[in-house]
Amino acid sequence: MTDADDSTGKLKDEQVVKKRREEALPERAAPIYPIDESGHVKADLLPQSARPDSQVNPLPVTMELLKRGQERFNIYCSPCHSEAGDGNGMVARRGFPHPPTYHSDKLRKAPDSHIYGVITNGYGVMYSYADRVDPPDRWAIVAYIRALQLSQHASAADMPAEARSALEKSGK
Repeated sequence: MTDADDSTGKLKDEQVVKKRREEALPERAAPIYPIDESGHVKADLLPQSARPDSQVNPLPVTMELLKRGQERFNIYCSPCHSEAGDGNGMVARRGFPHPPTYHSDKLRKAPDSHIYGVITNGYGVMYSYADRVDPPDRWAIVAYIRALQLSQHASAADMPAEARSALEKSGK
């Protein structure tokens, strides 16, 4: 049996869609989770410890990783999300729907795998970046988003003792 419809010699619609999906997603950019035909993660097939909602960033957070994440974020994310991550990027200010702010309680509490999954699979009007951003860069972006979130929601207790002491002495 061939991929072609027997009567016309043309590929069937579902075969065309599958072929285009395979061509659009090179091996290196394939999602790390099993995906069903509609593009959703089949989490029920994964052991509990490996399910997307329980996954944290596997890369050690270093200054090099954060700089790479910032660079990739500014290229791929800031046009909609803004460099501050508040959802007021240039594309949104020009009339496109505003994405959510990364500084909401909901996204600050979301697991790293949620942000990684949105970059990989898209969400709402955001399309997938799986063919544009390699998996290590997706994790770098996740680490940078976490740094952005911390920059807007840090307390004095989060600071190193020496920096906190200097701040207290300055009276600010």
